[in-house]
Amino acid sequence: MNALLLSAGLGVRLRPITNTVPKCLVEIHGIPLLEIWLNRIFNSGMARTVINLHYLAVPVRSFVKQSAWCSQVDLFEEPTLLGTGGTLRATKNMLGDGPFMVVHADNLSNIDLKALCDAHSSRPYNCLITMALFNSEEPQNCGIVERDEKNRVVALHEKIDNPPDGPANAAVYIFEQEVFQFIENIHKHRFDIVEDILPAFMGRIYTYQISGYHRDIGNPTALDRAHKDIASGEMLDFIVSNEEGYYATT
Repeated sequence: MNALLLSAGLGVRLRPITNTVPKCLVEIHGIPLLEIWLNRIFNSGMARTVINLHYLAVPVRSFVKQSAWCSQVDLFEEPTLLGTGGTLRATKNMLGDGPFMVVHADNLSNIDLKALCDAHSSRPYNCLITMALFNSEEPQNCGIVERDEKNRVVALHEKIDNPPDGPANAAVYIFEQEVFQFIENIHKHRFDIVEDILPAFMGRIYTYQISGYHRDIGNPTALDRAHKDIASGEMLDFIVSNEEGYYATT
């Protein structure tokens, strides 16, 4: 399976940090988010990963060039941002012929990607997408999911006041190739996975509940909380201490 690691965002909510550092290279205890995700993706058995570039692309290219995973990474630069859905459409030929994973790189997570793949393999016959879910402390800032008795998404409430109780979209997916049949008929240059693709597949999106840690670090408060979580040992299965500080494990 190949993966698409969405990494081109402007990181507006993380300014002034992202005035000089691309959001995907923001460090968690000295480890860039992109390194954490590459370790997790490739140690779970992924074949190749596409990383999209736009804002501050030069340092991202330099990081990938020096990465231990460089030979398995393909870069896709967007002169103008295409949106998450537009990037998905534009990288179709780089994602292989079978199911593929899509990951937002601005989350800190110890999601078990092998377990996600197993869940996708056992999904109900009519589902073309599997979505990872997590329990959010700030549901009004997330996409809250409603599910049926077979754990299929029947409604998605994206960043609304007073959302219903339920888990949140973790922005980690597995898509079947058939989804491109719908995507190719979207007549917009820039479009979004959540706004423009997922609504068309209600009842055909299976879900996988993350049992470990998952946090969007897209704003300074959340980033600070992630640092505190690691320091307190909440992510010991993912980040371990050594003489030089902290290092991402598998």
